[in-house]
Amino acid sequence: MKIEKVELRVLSMPLKAPFETSFLRFAEKECVFVTVYSDGVKGYGESVAFPSPHYNEETTETVWHMLERFLIPVLLGKELEKPEDVARLMAPIRRNYMAIAALEGAVWDAYSKQQGLSLAEALGGHKREIDVGVSIGIEPTIGHVLRNVDKFLQEGYKRIKVKIKPGFDIRLIEAIRKQFGDDIQLMADANSAYTLQDADLLKQLDPYKLLMIEQPLAHDDIIDHAELQRQLETPICLDESIHTVEDARKAIQLGSCKIVNIKVGRVGGLTHSRAIHDLCQEHGIPVWCGGMFETGVGRAHNIALTSLPNFTLPGDTSASSRYWVQDIVEPGVEFIRPGTLAVPAGAGIGYEVGERTLDRYTLRKALL
Repeated sequence: MKIEKVELRVLSMPLKAPFETSFLRFAEKECVFVTVYSDGVKGYGESVAFPSPHYNEETTETVWHMLERFLIPVLLGKELEKPEDVARLMAPIRRNYMAIAALEGAVWDAYSKQQGLSLAEALGGHKREIDVGVSIGIEPTIGHVLRNVDKFLQEGYKRIKVKIKPGFDIRLIEAIRKQFGDDIQLMADANSAYTLQDADLLKQLDPYKLLMIEQPLAHDDIIDHAELQRQLETPICLDESIHTVEDARKAIQLGSCKIVNIKVGRVGGLTHSRAIHDLCQEHGIPVWCGGMFETGVGRAHNIALTSLPNFTLPGDTSASSRYWVQDIVEPGVEFIRPGTLAVPAGAGIGYEVGERTLDRYTLRKALL
């Protein structure tokens, strides 16, 4: 396949309601959207970087800059045999994984369409449907969270994730278990809000039989997480600490976690995501696919990745209606039954992009 041209857009999509984590609150999703043109087809990808560098060092503006100045010129006019060539060509570039993933994802979509394969098939996935969970942000009160939990359980989500931070943690989990019982799959996401000095506090979560606690300690740590995991019964899941296959290998070797969250943007694309999946499968470490408020295009990439066999825990790829009044894909990403999404069988991502909707959300664009 030959990369003939690439279109970049910055999109701004309003959320149905503001979302808050331990480090950020936002009411709209801004992202860089990528369209790759190759041999008569268009492939779509998107960056999951936020406008500010709070999740990691990348931002919407740095992604645009890297794509325009460094990444796209590497691919323009190139003949690629397979999408994995993108990871090889980008190897000399340090980090900037979200920018690379956006471009690589568009290439995977275009390649799959040219081959007449679904993106899931091209990746080697065989599932026809996946179970999904939902993520609930930090709210003004515990009561607000309880109402959201009740709402999403009624909608059929198979796993509930709640954001926690110091002062909004033990009492919250206790209240959820008291109201909804021990049968629901419940996990807590700390987004690096604690330190190893909080180990005694975090031990108080053990009686509540959480599915996992996600990234309790520093975003770049695997050493203290290993010590904390030795003290906890609750499985630790690493998110921000895992950027590469080597990160995952070292974390597994140290015993830093019992579960890994794979986010396509965080690890530099689908090729690297699959490699981390394979490594974790070899070592008996289950994985799940984390969400970053993707549009329907990013959600489609997540669904395809989750069709791989070691994605055994419900991920964050909720329905489009969870966040958007109108998504950019047609039809939107919706349940085939409560808590379950179909893995599209059509070529590529399996969804059509609504050009008018895309134009409505576009702040700026460029054709390279």
